[in-house]
Formats: sequence, structure tokens, C-alpha cells
Amino acid sequence: MECPHCHQALPFLLCSECGSQTPEGSLFCFKCGKPVKHEESGEKEMDVSERVLCSDGNCIGVMNEQGVCNVCGKPYVGGSA
Repeated sequence: MECPHCHQALPFLLCSECGSQTPEGSLFCFKCGKPVKHEESGEKEMDVSERVLCSDGNCIGVMNEQGVCNVCGKPYVGGSA
């Protein structure tokens, strides 16, 4: 899968419903909108009320536990989280 903005390769998962590629760490499939299942990777589901959105105004990702965006990989830049 390729980032539509910077064209870097992105790690992806295959949707269990439609088989489409969706960025790793996504909560929903980009094509069909069904929830992405993370059981195989052992990831816990994110509490939506606690998420921190990517500080890049063009990205749709959220910040992960390491402080980088789960879609574009940029570190968080901004005031209070």
C-alpha cells in the first residue's frame, strides 16, 4: 500500500470482510468501512475518546504508543495532547 501524499510504502492489513488493503493500525477498512480485526497481531482496541490525532493537517492517522502517527509515521508536534 502506498501513501497518497508522499508515496512511501505503508504497512497494511487485509480486511477480513472484503480483502482490501488498509493501513496497519486502522480501526476500519478504507474500502468497505467494516471494523478491522486485530486479534491475529495481539493489538488491543483503541479507546476512541483517548486518541490523539496526527498533527500533520493532511493526515488521517492517530498517534500510537511510541508518539508517532500510525499512518504517516511522523512524530507528534503540537501543544497539549
